[in-house]
Amino acid sequence: MKKTVYCCVAGLLISIQTYAQVGIGTTAPNSTLDVNGKTTLRKELRVGGTSTTAGNPGLNGQVLVSQGENLPPVWKSLNVTFIDEGQYRLVNSYLSTDQVGISTLSNSATADGIYKNSIGDDITDTSKGTWVKIDGLKNEFVVKDARNKLTYQFQSGVEMKAPASGTSQNVSFACGVFRNSKLVAVRPDKISSNNNTEKSGIQDYIFTLNYTEQNVPAGNQKIEVACRKINSSNSNSQFTIGRNVSNTNTVSNAFTLESMMKVDIIEYVSYN
Repeated sequence: MKKTVYCCVAGLLISIQTYAQVGIGTTAPNSTLDVNGKTTLRKELRVGGTSTTAGNPGLNGQVLVSQGENLPPVWKSLNVTFIDEGQYRLVNSYLSTDQVGISTLSNSATADGIYKNSIGDDITDTSKGTWVKIDGLKNEFVVKDARNKLTYQFQSGVEMKAPASGTSQNVSFACGVFRNSKLVAVRPDKISSNNNTEKSGIQDYIFTLNYTEQNVPAGNQKIEVACRKINSSNSNSQFTIGRNVSNTNTVSNAFTLESMMKVDIIEYVSYN
C-alpha cells in the first residue's frame, strides 16, 4: 500500500511517498521527482552520476540532449552558432533547373508592348503582359511563419538570331517570379545581335534576377518563373530563353543556356 507524507516547509507543499516519489507543488507525483512550478538552479547541473560519483556538469557552451526514455541525458557541443531571437536563419533551399526553356516567344510571337509591371500583377492578366512559364522551375512548399523571408535567385541563358547577320537587331524582354500566380519580382532587359557575322547573327546573354521578399504569408506557396517579349526591332528575329534557337547551330546548346531557379526560406528565429 502506498503511503504519502505531507510536509509544509516555509509555505512549500511537499508530498513524499514511501517508495521515494517526491512531489513539489503537487500531492500526486508521477515520477521520482515531480515539480509543478518554476525552478531556479543556482549551481551547475550534473547528470549521469552514481551513488559514489558526482555527475558530469558539462563544458561551457554545451547543451543537454535527451537520449530517450529511461536513459540519462548527455551534454553535447553544438556545431552551429547560436542565433538570438529576432534574427533570421536559412532553413530550406529549393533548387531546380530546366533545359526546355521558352521558344514560343520567337519570330512567330508578337511582342506585347507592355513596359511596366507592378507587384501583385496576375500571371493570367494579359493586360499586364503575355507571360510564358518555364515549367521546369516550379516549386511548392509551406511557409510556417508570416515573418519569414523568401530569397529568389533566377538565372538563364538568352539567345537571339537576327535575320541578317550583318545587321544589328535587338529584343526587349522581362522575366519575373510569381508566388501563387501573383508577381513578386521582375526585371526587364534587352539582348542585341551587334552585327555578329562570325556567329551568323547569333548572340548569347546571361539574364539574372535576385530578390528577397519580406513577410511572406504563412501557408502553401507555389513559386513559378515566367518571361515575356516586350518589343523586337525586327519581327523576324529568333529569340529563346533557357535554350538555343536551333539545335543545328555550333554556337550553343540547351545545356549551356539552361535556366536555374533557387529559392531560400529565411526563417525568423523565435523561442516562444
